[in-house]
Amino acid sequence: MQNCLRILLITNYKDMSTLKRMQNWGDRHHPIWLDFLRIILGLVLIWKGIAFYLNIGAFSTLMHHAHLGTAVGISMIAHFIIVVHVLGGIAIALGTYTRTFCLVNLPILIGAVFFINLSPLILRPYSELWLSVSVLIGLVIFMIEGNGKLSVDNNTIGSKITKHQHTV
Repeated sequence: MQNCLRILLITNYKDMSTLKRMQNWGDRHHPIWLDFLRIILGLVLIWKGIAFYLNIGAFSTLMHHAHLGTAVGISMIAHFIIVVHVLGGIAIALGTYTRTFCLVNLPILIGAVFFINLSPLILRPYSELWLSVSVLIGLVIFMIEGNGKLSVDNNTIGSKITKHQHTV
């Protein structure tokens, strides 16, 4: 039992160090033009959250036809999507908690790409598959890359103190 626990702790430590290395690499190799794409990604998420709110009836109808839950469950999912898109979009655009909000938005976008946009009407005019795939790719990129230089987190007093401590 103790050996199993020790192996589990070592495995989690290695996974954590891999994640930390990915984050450090993303922080060191972040070109400034990528910050503008992060801001655009955040604005698109805000826009889609508001559009989702304005068209919530279409989502409810789609869920009822797919027999996916009750009215309360569908309502909770819809409101969760709206809140995550709007708050996540604001945070991503400002550059604070970017990786966290990218991770939270990933299941929503995966659902949008595979369950909503890959329907039999995929080739209909004005299909939004390309937009959903682009946002999904952007979320994965910024989950690795992080905030960048043009971000609220990069311009806080705490980050300036730690940068100063590293240079001294």
